Amino acid sequence: MCEYCGCQQIDSIAELTREHDAIVIAAGEIGRQVGAGELDSAAITSRLIVELLRPHTSVEEEGLFPCLAADFPDHVGVLRAEHRQIEAVLAESAFGVPGDPSWPARLLATLYLLREHILKEQDGLFPAALVALDTDQWKRIDEIRTRVGSALPLVHPHRAWPNH
Repeated sequence: MCEYCGCQQIDSIAELTREHDAIVIAAGEIGRQVGAGELDSAAITSRLIVELLRPHTSVEEEGLFPCLAADFPDHVGVLRAEHRQIEAVLAESAFGVPGDPSWPARLLATLYLLREHILKEQDGLFPAALVALDTDQWKRIDEIRTRVGSALPLVHPHRAWPNH
């Protein structure tokens, strides 16, 4: 991921990036699980991604996006729409493997979208935030993070998916 602009020196961005890293690892594991026909495991790992995304998305949508929406309305709008699309497919695994036989393929397509989404944030949104946001805005984002927490403690440092 990007490390050239210095945005990772901001604690809020560094935490969002660590969450992205855990999500990418988990998404890769889902790819392996689906390829091996381990759909129960893929559903479990999908639920882990949902848990990782819950606070992550709150920080972005309550903190970063409002601060950048005036300057980048189209970009922020696309990111919000992608959040809804990704959440919808991942949520299908809330109670196990969905009965829809197209779910594994849709899940893999959604994880591809998620990876592209992460790149848009890390290569576009985060560097823009570094330049555009003032101290009070960063303070507000930090307050949101404090309120919503992080799901990273759910993840073992060497594995981003549950041991099953």
